[in-house]
Amino acid sequence: MPVHTSESGHGNRGRGVGLGLALASAVAFGGSGVAAKPLIEAGLDPLHVVWLRVAGAALVMLPLAVRHRGLVRERPALLVGFGLLAVAGVQACYFASISRIPVGVALLVEYLAPALVLGWVRFVQRRPVTRAAALGVVLAVGGLACVVEVWAGLSFDVLGLVLALGAACCQVGYFVLSDQGGDAGEQAPAPLGVIAYGLLVGALVLTVVARPWGMDWSVLRGSTDMDGTSVAASLLLGWIVLIATVVAYVTGVQAVRRLSPQVAGVVACLEAVIATVLAWVLLGEHLSAPQIIGGTVVLCGAFIAQTSAPAKASQTPVARGPADAESELSGRGTAV
Repeated sequence: MPVHTSESGHGNRGRGVGLGLALASAVAFGGSGVAAKPLIEAGLDPLHVVWLRVAGAALVMLPLAVRHRGLVRERPALLVGFGLLAVAGVQACYFASISRIPVGVALLVEYLAPALVLGWVRFVQRRPVTRAAALGVVLAVGGLACVVEVWAGLSFDVLGLVLALGAACCQVGYFVLSDQGGDAGEQAPAPLGVIAYGLLVGALVLTVVARPWGMDWSVLRGSTDMDGTSVAASLLLGWIVLIATVVAYVTGVQAVRRLSPQVAGVVACLEAVIATVLAWVLLGEHLSAPQIIGGTVVLCGAFIAQTSAPAKASQTPVARGPADAESELSGRGTAV
């Protein structure tokens, strides 16, 4: 007779750790814009900042790439896919989109990714998703619209919107590829190795796109202005490379392994809220009432999503009773 799985104490702890890692990743990613903006205002091209970010992180992770060099032979498609989608694709599409449409609109479109992840899980992988997880996505996207105040600067540019949607699709690839091998135990590809090679691939691709040989390197030797405070450009670059990239990707991939792509995707919406709050505190960009309300709604959506769907069900079989069968038939089964 078919059986379904139940959560064990270990599973609950794993979900708690996964949620903590997802929050840490959101904080790390959310701080990238606050550190990058003074560098851009000091004279660096946005694409050059992205290249410095990815190339610097690739150098930091290079020893791990050497250590896990067996992945090149075992999982080449995964490494290339992670580098093209999760690293280069997201960054390049997003920065290209904001050159044509308002930042708030681009950010909102990019963070449609959690909804797209739910669609991937439900219709491509044919795995169940809970109603509460779907509700969490709706709340998170709606709240995000308030955070970025999307109504303040709508402009319809087809190519810009397509590029922003491309960033969203690449972000879906980030969550889906991060989950690869999460249930394979010791046979799973080493997450640090995947990240290291993904950054290397991304750095190579972005080198062609950004053409860093034309960058004004003198900016990195000087200071930048952060809301009236002088901060060394090298310090900001160090933050972007080590925290906003290395720590962000490491914690993010580990979070997806412990949670599920759809839950981690919703929690990742907090990145926009965190970025807005950090800009308020560090750059003097004050929050409006709709932004505060929207941030609260995003938090509620992330909370509902992460509490409704366990990360990875344990493999302890439990005899399925009538109530369980009824729950599954009504669409309230556990999302995997």
